[in-house]
Amino acid sequence: MSWFTQFLTSSIGRKLLMSLTGLFLIVFLLVHLVGNIQLLTDPTGVSFNEYAQFMTTNPVIKFTSYGLYFFILLHIVQGLIIWSKNRAARGGHDYDVKVTRAVNTNGNIAKRMGALGSIIMVFLGLHMYQFWYKMHWQLEPDQSNGVKDLYSLVDTTYQDPIYVAIYVISMIVIAFHLWHGFQSAFQTLGLNHKKYTPFIQLVGKVYAILIPLGFAMIPILMYLNK
Repeated sequence: MSWFTQFLTSSIGRKLLMSLTGLFLIVFLLVHLVGNIQLLTDPTGVSFNEYAQFMTTNPVIKFTSYGLYFFILLHIVQGLIIWSKNRAARGGHDYDVKVTRAVNTNGNIAKRMGALGSIIMVFLGLHMYQFWYKMHWQLEPDQSNGVKDLYSLVDTTYQDPIYVAIYVISMIVIAFHLWHGFQSAFQTLGLNHKKYTPFIQLVGKVYAILIPLGFAMIPILMYLNK
């Protein structure tokens, strides 16, 4: 297994892991948005609370969530390593620099993926504390049905204009991150074809706009509705 370990810790291996974990997280964002839309469709919060209860108690979902946390950490670690090596090797002939320049179809976005990722990492920490941590460790289940009222926590949080602004700005940063990362992941995996690549790039750009926009509209609308 030494060859496998050496491959994963090599420049190519790190980029491969970065691409695979990135694509997994891209799919997760879509699923997460679909669930969060219930914050807007049911003002009573019942459907969202039942959804949250299912997501935190179903054994399959719980097991998958552990994998999600692992992939998030792995994606962050690999991104920081690649960014650090690229920065150290910039101007030389390192493989990382060549690949970065080769796939850099988005100008300065690719050069700033490390900085964008760092902002997203801070936002994830705040987001996890505000909702995941409080959901698991501070909210008490309703005595009548055993369901925690996560909706009220989210609703109260989104009445704070500062948090809404932080959330919206973070979604803009995620949009830039996705704008480059979506098509870069496919290119790193070698899925290039003159017939399909333009379509992949188009899908990536549409996704990078619509998904963060969908997330950003939720706190904005909840804030305005009050």
